[in-house]
Amino acid sequence: MKINLFNPFKLNNTIELQNRVIMAPLTRCMADDDLVPTQAMADYYAKRADAGLIISEATIIRADGQGYPNTPGIYSKAQIEGWKKVTDAVHKNGGKIFSQIWHVGRVAHPFFTNSDVLAPSAVATEGSVPRMRNLTYQTPKALQLEDIKTLVKDYAKASINAIEAGFDGVEIHGANGYLIDQFLHHEANVREDEYGQTPQNMSRFALEVVDAVIDAIGSHRTALRLSPAGYFNMKEDNRDKAVFDYLLEALQNKNLVYLHAGIFDDSMRFDSLEGKNFSEYLREGYKGTLVGVGAYTYKSAKDSINEKAFDLIAIGRPFIANPDYMYKIKNDIEVLEYKEEMLNQLI
Repeated sequence: MKINLFNPFKLNNTIELQNRVIMAPLTRCMADDDLVPTQAMADYYAKRADAGLIISEATIIRADGQGYPNTPGIYSKAQIEGWKKVTDAVHKNGGKIFSQIWHVGRVAHPFFTNSDVLAPSAVATEGSVPRMRNLTYQTPKALQLEDIKTLVKDYAKASINAIEAGFDGVEIHGANGYLIDQFLHHEANVREDEYGQTPQNMSRFALEVVDAVIDAIGSHRTALRLSPAGYFNMKEDNRDKAVFDYLLEALQNKNLVYLHAGIFDDSMRFDSLEGKNFSEYLREGYKGTLVGVGAYTYKSAKDSINEKAFDLIAIGRPFIANPDYMYKIKNDIEVLEYKEEMLNQLI
């Protein structure tokens, strides 16, 4: 029998979604200068509450984790109060929302943080800050062991803050070349201690963060996003597959809400993953609930879900262009095509 994406989907015993379509995290840079969510953000998310689940734009766990202008935080009281307005608005409209918590690691910039750029190793990435091309990336300072322990605690505290702010759960951002992902890839991690060199060591930080967040808020409210091959802020390395093979196996008994692929286009195939795309690789290695993402249309996602490629679909840019995306899809109304200039508009 064909799966209807508009039927409810039970994530676990405490969370049931009204459908299988997730609004993907989208970096909109909408917070105020203190990185506090605004009323415009509350209105924006509330309009899209008919998605099965909204994953918030990536949200900074502490001040030195910022790499883009006006990205919201979840470490100050004012930020928590700002997010309450967002979650209240989404819940009032019948929706559910997770906070995606992140630290950008080596793609942070002193322009925002007025502090050292921190990363697993003192290895810079190439390029410049999106939306602020005059700011080029700096060589980071390698994290000391005490710094790593503090970061793990800060992820846990951010998850507690997210629940206080009214979120239904959190998605740990472990993808797309940001801090956790940097530990998982040889190109960014050249450490020679217990956080480097071997799959077990390179997976250690990600697993410590997952365990700390689970201890703080429960596995029933904890999800994770991963990018198993380097493609964004990261160079591909054939050694990385062994790291993710180990990590996926270690995640099997964590009872995560879901695992979310972090890719802009899931048609991309990677030599380092033996020619597989992200969904194929993650489905092969992980037996829990899997969220697919990456340039899917509603129809192609529906086909892929019926083919068991993944269980839920995260849709990104169409939600920017169409706050009524779910209504249009359900009623077979043509959706507006996303255009780059929409990124700076709040529709």
